[in-house]
Amino acid sequence: MSITTEAEMNGMRRVSQVVALTLKKMRNHAAPGMSTKELDEYGSQILKEHGAKSAPYETYGFPGWTCISVNKEAAHGIPSNQKILKEGDLINIDVSAELDGYWADNGGSFVLGRDIHGYQPLVDASKKILFNAINRIKDGAKISEIGRHIELEANKHGFKVIKNLAGHGVGKSLHEKPENILNYRDKNNKEKFRKNSVVAIETFISTKSSEAVEQPDGWTLVGNRGGFVAQHEHTIMVTENQPIILTESNDIWK
Repeated sequence: MSITTEAEMNGMRRVSQVVALTLKKMRNHAAPGMSTKELDEYGSQILKEHGAKSAPYETYGFPGWTCISVNKEAAHGIPSNQKILKEGDLINIDVSAELDGYWADNGGSFVLGRDIHGYQPLVDASKKILFNAINRIKDGAKISEIGRHIELEANKHGFKVIKNLAGHGVGKSLHEKPENILNYRDKNNKEKFRKNSVVAIETFISTKSSEAVEQPDGWTLVGNRGGFVAQHEHTIMVTENQPIILTESNDIWK
């Protein structure tokens, strides 16, 4: 969407703050011995307390309120009573929601407790790459060049990018135009970021894989060559200069 009124700006700020708070609280609440279903229900309660509805559930009938992916799951992990969190797990939580007709999206990967498996460099790279990519976005910037920057930075850190997952427009629905804000340069994409538009920018940084493959459950994605993936995501509004990071309070950069 393109924000044209103060009411629209206020609506986007409200829903963005709710998804950011939910992500932050879920990350802090996660603990070894907890099931991903328990963590998902905790997130659901926060959304409900603020009058927000789960976007993946409302839009796609996703079998959970949030997406929680663990270790080799790249994205869209289904919350489960059988999936028990352990010390050192690589966890990704993706929270998106609707509130009063406005939609926002954010996510982040983190290591649970001590980094006993060495995932932290991947997580740190994903955070840093997202930060630098977002700070390059302004009115007139080429979408393909942001993708180019993300992939180049991933490669410098010794990682790859997942090429079939992407950021997207958001605001009046969960997925809007521009539909493919990719993590690499698509030379055929001539689109540019436009002032006042709202987009969800996300990194998908990988140790081995370049594509995400859907599993038999119809939702969960894993890397085509194995390994691990870290994702971080903010909903932002594009301006003439530095973008406004609407979900900044999720603290994924701290």
